[in-house]
Amino acid sequence: MIRYRRPKQDDAFIMRLIDSQLVPLSHLNTVQLEAVRKDIPKRLGRGITLIACQNYEDNPFGFVHYILHGDLLYIDMLAVAPESQRKRWGNTLMVHAEKFAVSRGCKRSKVMVDAGNASGLSFYKKLGYVAVRYHTQNHCHELEKTL
Repeated sequence: MIRYRRPKQDDAFIMRLIDSQLVPLSHLNTVQLEAVRKDIPKRLGRGITLIACQNYEDNPFGFVHYILHGDLLYIDMLAVAPESQRKRWGNTLMVHAEKFAVSRGCKRSKVMVDAGNASGLSFYKKLGYVAVRYHTQNHCHELEKTL
């Protein structure tokens, strides 16, 4: 099932997923990563976070965090625990995020994928995202999709 984030219950898990699934793919150095980690609670407070879990009261095994900017849905972070990957939870989280965004008037979606994240690139391309540019300074691919 998909539910909204409950900070007290979910944030420790979200941080573990970020550390285990997203940080290893990043090009940032240790100092930069620590600054980003400190900023995560603020980021989570600025957008919407959906949680994938077996039952409503269960602990999560995946999440998507996104922000709406006018007619743009920006996918900030998406991660699923290794034991729950390849079971369509990432797809389900994205479908919920995109449907929510469309209901709020969004016309397009954007995501940034680290250069070292080949499986992430493949995942988003299968969902209809198209690479629009590569940011050499950030070592990230920018992908977009019309909603």
